[in-house]
Amino acid sequence: MEQFLQFVALHPVLFSALGAALVLLILNEMSGVVTGEKRLSPLDAVRLINDRHALVVDVRTPADFKKGHILNAINVPQTRLAERLGEFGKDTARPIVVYCALGGVAAQASHTLKKAGYAEVYPIRGGLNGWLAASLPVTTR
Repeated sequence: MEQFLQFVALHPVLFSALGAALVLLILNEMSGVVTGEKRLSPLDAVRLINDRHALVVDVRTPADFKKGHILNAINVPQTRLAERLGEFGKDTARPIVVYCALGGVAAQASHTLKKAGYAEVYPIRGGLNGWLAASLPVTTR
């Protein structure tokens, strides 16, 4: 404990940065609870994709998409989402699974899609990193 206090005293900027990062992480996770948004675990996303043929949307940049993505995902960067809504089809009842690298941008994209009239839009908790942490496959094709 004494070494910890010594570290904090010698490195206040690092300790403050750690505190800020923890607060932001907690706020990111709590935002789904406050807004009533349901974020799917990677395994729940797999069930939704397999059972209900959910559309999978990757909102990362095309360069990141080429490095690896979920099988059959379409790449629609967050910045171009509103102008490319026509690619999602006319069936607004079809579930949509949205993901980014960590989950924050996908939550914003899900709000955009819900405002556009899509009834069931679910971001993946943890994004592609959460998907990979669950040992689920990705493709580069």
